[in-house]
Amino acid sequence: MNPLLIEFPSEFYTDRLLIRMPKPGDGKAVYDAIQASIDELKPWMPFAQKEQSEQETEINIRNAYVRFINREDLRLLIFLKDTGEFIASSGLHRINWDVPKFEIGYWIDTRYSGKGYITEAVQGISNFAFNELKARRIEIRCDSKNEKSRRIPERLGFTLEGIFKNDAISADGIGLRDTCIYARIK
Repeated sequence: MNPLLIEFPSEFYTDRLLIRMPKPGDGKAVYDAIQASIDELKPWMPFAQKEQSEQETEINIRNAYVRFINREDLRLLIFLKDTGEFIASSGLHRINWDVPKFEIGYWIDTRYSGKGYITEAVQGISNFAFNELKARRIEIRCDSKNEKSRRIPERLGFTLEGIFKNDAISADGIGLRDTCIYARIK
């Protein structure tokens, strides 16, 4: 089936969170979160290596919106359910609709880290992928040195399937990194 014909909700809730597709106008909130978190994002995220303007972030959000509609990449923005504050970005990436399989990526605004929000979001996104998208495999890939990121799949019962040595260039472009591959299957 053509992925454009797959109907599924563009938003869902967990206990504390609203998780939804990006929409035009979300750029400012995402930009502010990146700015507040840049020191924590730089070691791990390629997008944090280059300073972006608020306008560039809005363009990125609008492109993510189009890619969501086209079912090419399903970025998901995370908001506190009670206040509507933007706190994190995640999504289902590197999609193979034939399997179907997805990779979950994530980052959080530093001002909200350490409260279990990403663990809750990743559990919710996993449930969404398995229940709504009929996923057969979900992966989480992260730098082997990123202990905070590694704890998320470990807490949620994902299996560490392996560590790819010298698998990619580090986010800062200076050296090589090892990539942990965690997965959950159904």
